[in-house]
Amino acid sequence: MSEVTRILGAIQKGNAQAADELLPLVYEELRKLAAAKMNSEAQEHTLQPTALVHEAWLALIGSESVRWDGRAHFFGAAAEAMRRILINNARRRLARRHGGGQQRLDIHELEIATAPKDDEMLAVDEALEKLAARDPAKSELVKLRYFVGLTNQEAAAILGVSEKTAKRSWTYAKLWLLASIESSR
Repeated sequence: MSEVTRILGAIQKGNAQAADELLPLVYEELRKLAAAKMNSEAQEHTLQPTALVHEAWLALIGSESVRWDGRAHFFGAAAEAMRRILINNARRRLARRHGGGQQRLDIHELEIATAPKDDEMLAVDEALEKLAARDPAKSELVKLRYFVGLTNQEAAAILGVSEKTAKRSWTYAKLWLLASIESSR
């Protein structure tokens, strides 16, 4: 049993100080995941990786009723928390009162590939909800790959599947999401 799994068990048993022990063990890994995702975010994004980790941490630890079945489940929940935070920020940025629909244009960045736009991220999220109803395992993989920025190898380790399975599932999920997004337009 890993140290993380042991501490998660202590948290579930009501040990309030166990969360203080958990944060140093998982912080760097969570920050790495957040930084990987934030590198693919649009330049005008105001959320920093550290803030994303802190918001996700508060969401994970703040709920009294949350129970984790080990390290993989915890990191899956962290990926979901980060996804929700990013989706909520995308929705907020698209809101009319925040200038939604208007885009900043920097002439020096015209030739550089850009990160997904907020409306594209929302379309992926909507399609992902449909995929989750059909195939929860592939949905979890997409969350880890697309929203957190993990590699197939990293996602496979968290999900407890082989890298080949993760690669096949990722290929299927990408095609399925693309078809779902295209059919909804």
